[in-house]
Amino acid sequence: MLRRSLASIAALAAAMALVMIVRSPAAGQAQPPGAKPAPATPAAKSWTLPRTQDGKPDLQGIWNNATVTPLQRPKGLGAKEFYSDEEFAKLSTRIRRGDVGEEAELGAARENDLRYDISLYGGFDISKARFASNKRTSLIVGPEGVVPPMLPEAKQRNAERAEKNKGHEFDSYENRPLSERCILMAQEMIPMLPGAGEGNLLQIVQGPGYVVFLHEIDHSTRVIPTDGRPHIPQNIREWQGDSVGHWEGNTLVVDTTNFTARSAFRGSGEKLHLVERFTRNADDQITYQFTVEDPTTWAKPWTAEIPMTKTEGPVYEWACHEGNTMISTILHGARVQEEEAAKKAGK
Repeated sequence: MLRRSLASIAALAAAMALVMIVRSPAAGQAQPPGAKPAPATPAAKSWTLPRTQDGKPDLQGIWNNATVTPLQRPKGLGAKEFYSDEEFAKLSTRIRRGDVGEEAELGAARENDLRYDISLYGGFDISKARFASNKRTSLIVGPEGVVPPMLPEAKQRNAERAEKNKGHEFDSYENRPLSERCILMAQEMIPMLPGAGEGNLLQIVQGPGYVVFLHEIDHSTRVIPTDGRPHIPQNIREWQGDSVGHWEGNTLVVDTTNFTARSAFRGSGEKLHLVERFTRNADDQITYQFTVEDPTTWAKPWTAEIPMTKTEGPVYEWACHEGNTMISTILHGARVQEEEAAKKAGK
């Protein structure tokens, strides 16, 4: 049976309930006073931002953030934030030929001798891979283009965490990574970092006072209130933190706190604070921008920007693996090794 947690079922039910109450968008409706118009792209100067019946920007649809643009800028590019049109065209031609260097990040789609052929069984075609349409050299914005250096206290914290588990990696399922346990996969974690291959779809559903994000990976669902409620008490911690949203002009702003260090983002701690921004700037594009800060991990906040392209979908049900046999197989193998080691020691 495909794994589906009770939390996912409840969240998905909430999403479907919102689908029922969302009314048809009122395209062309006048913007509310003081709202700044969404930035127009050269190909969409006459485009009008659609709105839901309650006047909010309509972000609904199925969106794809797949890209091979790396999170951090390749060292050889220095402070270069954008490719020229000519450079971008040449880079796109190279990726279609399968010629990738440090300018592209294939991630899980990269060839791996220990795994099945992802092009044959996963449907990944490197000739269809693409760089971010904004022509950025990295997802991280700014002249540096890299994650700020980790603070000494954060390095020590993470080293102690790793040392505590050293030698106990196979004691129990609790010692295994969250992704291996199918609790939290890379492309459903927030902030949302894209992959090059499959698993990049996000369905957005809106209703009065709520926005719902349904991830393709792990059918994970985030129900985000936009009714002005505060965050939950600080003593309550969640895998994905506590998200509350509000609108700033045409942009949906999602503020998330109350993370747990057990689901650390790039070594972050419980002080992680995430601000996500979703701006629909064309009929087929949403700009997703996020800023992370954690005064116990990095010396300063950092920001990344990722274009999301509209797609037909649908979002099919996704399963980590059948019956969670990965964990039982791994732990069984460890017990067999221990038994063999004990027999040798007894001789």
